[in-house]
Amino acid sequence: MLTQDQLKKQAAEAALELVAEVAGPDVVIGVGTGSTADLFIDGLAAFKGRLRGTVASSERSAQRLAGHGLPVLDLNDVASMPIYVDGADEIDHSLAMIKGGGGALTREKIVASVAERFVCIADESKLVQRLGRFPLPVEIIPMAREVVARRLAALGGKPVLRAGFVTDNGNHILDVHGLDIQDPKGLEGLVNDIPGVVTCGLFAIAGADVALLATQQGIRRL
Repeated sequence: MLTQDQLKKQAAEAALELVAEVAGPDVVIGVGTGSTADLFIDGLAAFKGRLRGTVASSERSAQRLAGHGLPVLDLNDVASMPIYVDGADEIDHSLAMIKGGGGALTREKIVASVAERFVCIADESKLVQRLGRFPLPVEIIPMAREVVARRLAALGGKPVLRAGFVTDNGNHILDVHGLDIQDPKGLEGLVNDIPGVVTCGLFAIAGADVALLATQQGIRRL
């Protein structure tokens, strides 16, 4: 039986096959953050010299890409990307996701918005019937912590400040437990409209375009 790490590597390798289809001297690849994205970055090293460069969704990923000698570009200098590859903490059958366990949700959402296709790579354990078992990360302006927490509690959640964590943007994260997310798009809009929220970790209004899920029987594509 394959371990979770082996399944993650399988998903990363499936995404690298998509990179091979689009690679070229003018091509930029968007890269996410997390343990599965790390494996994708390591495999992307084989494309050194075959791409214009990459755009990273976090300082962590940028450092890992640079360590492989892959150019890391400023998103402001990139007009389009064929694909953005990232993991998910949860994904449902409509390809809506919860992301942000690593705290990079805002930059992930921004970089993904520039790509033609969002490719989610994950192992099969991340596929759920309904989102919400994984706490929903919400990036907030620090001064708004309590007012946002009250609003999130009114929506039925139990917000908990992620202790000792500061995002790459200098903000804090509230992890919201206990949400039963029946309408991911609607909830994403509600939370994002709360003053003081930078963005929430629901990727439903613009979800994944394709999910490559590693299973014991191989890659399942949604």
